[in-house]
Amino acid sequence: MAKNNDVGENGREVLVLLGGAGDLALRMLLPSLYFLELDRLLPHDLRIIGVARADHDAASYKALVREQLGKRATVEEAVWNRLAARLDYVPANITSEEDTKKLAERIGAHGTLVIFFSLSPSLYGPACQALQAAGLTGPNTRLILEKPLGRDLESSKATNVAVAAVVDESQVFRIDHYLGKETVQNLTALRFANVLFEPLWDRNTIDHVQITIAETEKVGDRWPYYDEYGALRDMVQNHMLQLLCLVAMEAPSGFDPDAVRDEKVKVLRSLRPFTKETVAHDTVRGQYVAGVVEGGARAGYVEEVGKPTKTETFVAMKVAIDNWRWDGVPFFLRTGKNLPDRRTQIVVQFKPLPHNIFGPATDGELCANRLVIDLQPDEDISLTIMNKRPGLSDEGMRLQSLPLSLSFGQTGGRRRIAYEKLFVDAFRGDRTLFVRRDEVEQAWRFIDGVSAAWEEASIEPAHYAAGTWGPQSAQGLISPGGRAWKA
Repeated sequence: MAKNNDVGENGREVLVLLGGAGDLALRMLLPSLYFLELDRLLPHDLRIIGVARADHDAASYKALVREQLGKRATVEEAVWNRLAARLDYVPANITSEEDTKKLAERIGAHGTLVIFFSLSPSLYGPACQALQAAGLTGPNTRLILEKPLGRDLESSKATNVAVAAVVDESQVFRIDHYLGKETVQNLTALRFANVLFEPLWDRNTIDHVQITIAETEKVGDRWPYYDEYGALRDMVQNHMLQLLCLVAMEAPSGFDPDAVRDEKVKVLRSLRPFTKETVAHDTVRGQYVAGVVEGGARAGYVEEVGKPTKTETFVAMKVAIDNWRWDGVPFFLRTGKNLPDRRTQIVVQFKPLPHNIFGPATDGELCANRLVIDLQPDEDISLTIMNKRPGLSDEGMRLQSLPLSLSFGQTGGRRRIAYEKLFVDAFRGDRTLFVRRDEVEQAWRFIDGVSAAWEEASIEPAHYAAGTWGPQSAQGLISPGGRAWKA
């Protein structure tokens, strides 16, 4: 952890939260900083400056943060007092050079400067220019960029060019908070720290992989943003493809930033593009209509938006990875809004045994092994294996499946917010869990291909009732070969 090596202000580290009075900052970022303060994991001399257009002073900003923290946790006053002593606030339009110079004056002399962009991506370029004009993009500056990074490959490149004009790539930390989740990191350890799994992690023993990100929430007030992006760009481009990369990548040469991200880029480059011919039967595009979720009536998406729209709120797809390890192994992805269950889950389904030695009575009992990685609402990794059913039977040995939890170290205690880990890594300068520029652009290249194929094949969203698992065709996507989505 960083130390204060200088006298006075010269060595102090500074964290600037652009959009510091916004929803993400108040709901996730500042609570993460509070919990890091609780565990004394913040750099001991760190200053934290919130920046937004809202007309606060330092006192009213601290009161706002304290109120929001109370909604997230039981606040310990001693910890809050330590955090509050770090907090400051500057009302500013971060795209204004005049306002940004006032921010620079407030920052003053400093050591490492970490700037978190909790802003609309359309502001990244102008904000970078203003920060540079104010002298805040020197070699000790690190920029944390929140998703989405563009709406397509072209806009993503434009954003990256604007950022690259003011800082070096080594100073850029593109965030996908899923990578900060404990169970996602555990997946990497499970694969590459255990001789039991890696030899089985290929086409010879794995039948298919499922990745589900299901949300019970409606789009609601987010519709102006969501109607422009849709489920494909909002969820598949970043979270789902990142999870797919971690499941499918080869072992990196070491656990350093470029080695890990090199392997993820290789996976993205190996994704088979969709065509007009394949997109119709290998993808499902849906939009919810009125239904019931968690016992409450929900309006349809068109009613929420207030006008006809063809934006998808559900996507499922069968993805192929064209390399030796995964030849013939389908990856099934699905995500959507207004679904019956909140769940983020990876399922690695192994192939069934080639022959059952236990007799006809066990034919319906013998299940293929399955590894399930749950990311939310609960975090766990479990492996389903077969064992003998206790007791005696005149039909010989009977079998039962047994789920074994592989997350023993996570029982009890508080589950960390994913941003906590990412903040700690950013303060240390460790970019392993952040996304590199070529990763982002390669992911957009694949997603743009899906979108173009939909347009070429005239694929419009099929309706599904809120509270169901998407259009019926989503079941048909996975069902060939006797496969099924995990219930």
